[in-house]
Order: sequence, then C-alpha cells, then structure tokens
Amino acid sequence: MIENGTSFRMKNNQQKEDYKKISELESTGDFKVLRKLNPPKHYNPPDETDTKLAIYLDLETTGLNYKENEIIEIGLIPFEYSVDGRIFKVHDAFNQFQEPLDPIPDEITKITGITNNMVRGRQIDKESVKNIVEPASIIIAHNANFDRKFAEIFLNIFANKPWACSMTQIEWAEEEFDSLKLEYLGMKSGFFYEAHRASNDCYAGIELLSLQLPKSRQLALNILLKNARQSTFRIWAEGAPFDLKDLLKLRGYKWSDGNDGQPKSWYKDIPEDSLDSELLYLRSEIFQKDVDIPKIKFDAFDRFSSRI
Repeated sequence: MIENGTSFRMKNNQQKEDYKKISELESTGDFKVLRKLNPPKHYNPPDETDTKLAIYLDLETTGLNYKENEIIEIGLIPFEYSVDGRIFKVHDAFNQFQEPLDPIPDEITKITGITNNMVRGRQIDKESVKNIVEPASIIIAHNANFDRKFAEIFLNIFANKPWACSMTQIEWAEEEFDSLKLEYLGMKSGFFYEAHRASNDCYAGIELLSLQLPKSRQLALNILLKNARQSTFRIWAEGAPFDLKDLLKLRGYKWSDGNDGQPKSWYKDIPEDSLDSELLYLRSEIFQKDVDIPKIKFDAFDRFSSRI
C-alpha cells in the first residue's frame, strides 16, 4: 500500500527529530552515533516528476570466479528515481536462495552466514526475476564488475540492460571515504546493518545513493547516473617498457595476463573526456614517441561484462 503524503511527512518529521538529537550528542565531540538502517518505502514524496525504475542487485556466491562458482542467493530491490538522482518509491524486495551443485565452502558460510541447510532444495525462480528486471532502465550493484558476470550467466536479460556500479562510479576517496566496502561506507554515513546478505546489502546501497555527498554536496545517485551515462575507453599500453611498470600502476593501470583473448598488457579504463590527455601521457612519458595505442569504446550496456 502506498503511503499518503501525511504519513510520509510524519515519518520525515520524526526522522528530523532523531537527527537533531544525534547532532546534539555528536556536537559534544565525545560521541559518534550510528543508527540502524530501517529502509523507508519512500525517500521523497510523489510529485509530478517523471520517474524511471532502477534495480539494486546483490548476489552471494560460492566464490569469486564467475566461470567456476555459483550463485547461492539473489537480492533485487526495484526503486523509482528521477534523472537528477532523487529516489522516490522503493518497491518490495525479491530475495531467494539457490542450492549449488557443490557444497558451500566454509569460508563463504563464515562471511555470509548462508549454510548448506539453508539452500538445500531451493531454486531461484527465473521467471520472477525476468519479470522484475524487464521494466528496469538500469541495474545497479556495489562492485558490478563482479555481480554482472554472474548475473548474465544466470539469466540473459541481464546482458541487455545498462549497468552502474555504486562502488567504482562514485569518487568516494574525493568525498573523504577511506574504503569502498559497502558496510564501511554505511557506517561512515551514519548507519549500520547486517551485511553480506543480499537484500540487506541492496537496502544499504539504496540508502547510500539517497544521500548528499559530504564534499560535493551532490546526491550520490546523481553522480552515479552521470558517470554511468558517459562512454568509456579501455586503452592498452602494449609494449610499455618494463622498468616503467610502477609508473603505470601508480596511474591506475592494471595488468592483463592475456586470458580470454585480451592483450597481454597494462590497461586502464577512462572516461571519454579524459582520452586525449591520457594518450598524450602515454606517448610523452611512457613510450616517448608517437605510437598507435590500441583502444576500445564501450558504454553502460557492456561495461562490467565479460564482453569487455
């Protein structure tokens, strides 16, 4: 049932009172107060704004290798948002377990709390997942580079959607956050929750996206959407001198060992508006001559997928 404007305002007023008490306590300099995350049904009251549907996704798996490991839990939470990054209604969560072919490793159980007994005989309803995902304009995950690869193997509809990453497509370091872990970002933002369970992580991610960032004063979701809309170039520093590898690493380049048909080379993903300056850096500082530098262009429809 949709909450009416009166009930929304009542909750909002109570929240303001809570924040006032917290501010008074923290102003002494002796306390840092964390609130338990109680996900709201609405972040902003309905208005005449045109909205789109996003889905925050989180997966728990038996390991880190999407080619070998399996999904054991999926969490999907659709929410309505505006192009300027405001979040409106948050829809009901979808959360299901799936029994893997091989037993869940002990280290995964320690992290997630998910046991073999919890998933025994359980299967994720693919048709329900498809129906939830189909109307979405974008899929968001915290470390989409991990989740997207697993999701696309599980169900092809995930390959046809644009994706965004709340971990890497917001400059958390520039906003004075020292870690990219979702649980840390939550605590630094003033709330805590039971981490490493799919729906809980989704709710925490949506909460983060609803907040105004401390330095830029912009909504986190607005920044995320702007970065997701940009095209990206992957440039390859093929044949770069070995003794300059530390310079490349410091500049954010990663090493590809040549698997999956990729070049055996240092590479870096950069936004389109930084392409010319990065190519100039490579030619002047690394190769010290005018060379042809391989590059590929991609956007949110392919970003974070195994196709790149």
